[in-house]
Amino acid sequence: MTSRLTKLRRLFTLKTKFEVYLVIYPLAMGACERASNYLDQYPGYGGVLLALACTGSVFMAGGLMIDSVDMRERLSSN
Repeated sequence: MTSRLTKLRRLFTLKTKFEVYLVIYPLAMGACERASNYLDQYPGYGGVLLALACTGSVFMAGGLMIDSVDMRERLSSN
């Protein structure tokens, strides 16, 4: 049972920066789509703030994912 879970976990582990970039791109596309919907639904400062929150979250999540791959590379090289 544990062997199956380990294999499944390895399948969803991001190992290279290229894989991270492949995940960040659809996240950014979805965030931009949601941001444009917010700008349509909530005109004014409210919509702008929600749009900035959508796109800013992708920057933060992408940075954390890239940092985690870098950290894994550094730890495995030591």
